[in-house]
Order: sequence, then structure tokens, then C-alpha cells
Amino acid sequence: MDEIVKKVASLGFPGVILIILTATSGGSSAAVAAALTAWGGPFGIVGGIALLGLATVLGDKIGEYGIEAILKGIYAERSKTESVGFLLKEIQDLPISEELKVKLKNQLSRETTNTYTKLFDAPRTVEIVDE
Repeated sequence: MDEIVKKVASLGFPGVILIILTATSGGSSAAVAAALTAWGGPFGIVGGIALLGLATVLGDKIGEYGIEAILKGIYAERSKTESVGFLLKEIQDLPISEELKVKLKNQLSRETTNTYTKLFDAPRTVEIVDE
């Protein structure tokens, strides 16, 4: 078993996903191939394997920056083109802790407030002079 663990650990995060796929499929290689093919969409099993590679990159970046920072960045960027109300509803439905939901909602509210503050500066006094 130690040898299997070492080999799967060398694969990193995709190895963990592959182990979960194998375990849920009852160890059937046909089921693993079918799952990879389904994940690959129109690109088939090659796309599924590429998705495992993408999962590695994402896993590394999430580990480097933290899930909170990644999610805050994603929602800050999306708030530029999408409704804040829609994003707040989406955040509420995410399967994350309530604490992280509150942090994301507060960040989104601050982003919105900053945008409106920049758009509408303090009132100015304008002097009209008749000539």
C-alpha cells in the first residue's frame, strides 16, 4: 500500500481525484474512462485528462493564495459586468462556511460602494456669471 500511496502522491491533486473516481466506480477501469470522457465533454478522454491538469494548476494557486482571496478576486471581477444582487444570491447558495459568505458579501458591498463613490463625487459649487 505504501508504494501505491507514493505513486498517487506524486500525481498530486489529480491523483486524489483519480482515486476518488476509481473508488466511486468500484475499481472498474471502464467506469474511470467513462468519467474522464464525460468530464472532457466534446474533447473526450483527452479533455478529461486535460481537466485533471487544470485541476492541478487551480489546486496549486488556491494553496498559494487561499480560497478566500481567490473567491474575493473572482466576485470583484464579476461585479463589473453582473448584477450585485445576483452575485449576492449566488454567494448565499455556495457550499462554503457562513463566515466566508459574510466576508465575500462585505467585499462585494465595499466594491459597489467604492464604484458609486467614484462616480458621484461630493457636490461642487458652480458660480454663474452674467456677461
